[in-house]
Amino acid sequence: MVNAVGINDFPAAAAALRSFTPRIEIQIEETPAPAKLATHALALSAECIVDDEELASGRFVLLYEPEGHETWNGNFRCVTFIRAQMELQMGVDPLLPEVGWSWFEDALNGLEVTATSGTVTQATSASFGQLEERGSDCEIEIRASWTAIISAKDPNEIAAHFAAWCALLAQCAGLAPITLADGVASIARNRS
Repeated sequence: MVNAVGINDFPAAAAALRSFTPRIEIQIEETPAPAKLATHALALSAECIVDDEELASGRFVLLYEPEGHETWNGNFRCVTFIRAQMELQMGVDPLLPEVGWSWFEDALNGLEVTATSGTVTQATSASFGQLEERGSDCEIEIRASWTAIISAKDPNEIAAHFAAWCALLAQCAGLAPITLADGVASIARNRS
């Protein structure tokens, strides 16, 4: 196994996720975790809301196997889902799946991970009849999982993986990244 850590590490990792504070537009809520995927699991749902409008939503599930899991190549597995509305021009771009996957890879940049996998789906819908006023909608869905390589000395490192996922959620929602300049955080919105 890549990182065989002890049973006591899941409560610490779960506590780190529960205490994480995302950017102001993201609301986090703990939801029931899948019961049969791993010995221990924690699930968090998230919504990215600006001006009372939901721009993106998703789910982050942390799975933990004390003895490790052969296909994960480790103990901690992050299983995620993001859905976001896209502008029509971007939503119909045939390269959107590749772009979405590059966003995922960029979000994990700098983190120690292995066994990444996932899908990116783009969907366009057109409304007809009494729903015609809605026009066309486009959305992207990113389903991704990875094994987080976490130090046995600090299971709180999992919070960095959750932070990366929250940044991906915000990016899918069209929000500009938060940058620190002179100690001031920017929460600029880059969406028309």
